[in-house]
Amino acid sequence: MPIRDYAIFGSGPLAIRGVIPLCNDLDILCRRGAWELVSQIGKTEYLPAYDVTIVSLFGGSVTFGTQWGIGNFDVDDLIDSAVIIDSLPFVQIKHVIAYKKLRSSAKDLLHINALETSGYHLLRAGDD
Repeated sequence: MPIRDYAIFGSGPLAIRGVIPLCNDLDILCRRGAWELVSQIGKTEYLPAYDVTIVSLFGGSVTFGTQWGIGNFDVDDLIDSAVIIDSLPFVQIKHVIAYKKLRSSAKDLLHINALETSGYHLLRAGDD
């Protein structure tokens, strides 16, 4: 996929930094060429609960979308400001924190706690 057209979001940015264990799923935001590619590889599916269209691959282990269904995030900004780690683009921690605070599920609150105890302080998370 064109590296400037996608970024890993959700729990992926935390897992790559060792803040949480590796997840069993990966969420990827896409635009332009990256979305065109994945929508040719997999079947698009509309999720009414989140008002988003996604493509899931590998039995749902990898999910691609052009929007984030929770909150009001600028996908272009999330992708453009992504941090490259091991040759892959990851959404900045500050955006992940904003999403996890907004969603506030039990898992998200555990992830925020893991960030705090791992040395990623919420006020400095934008430094990536």
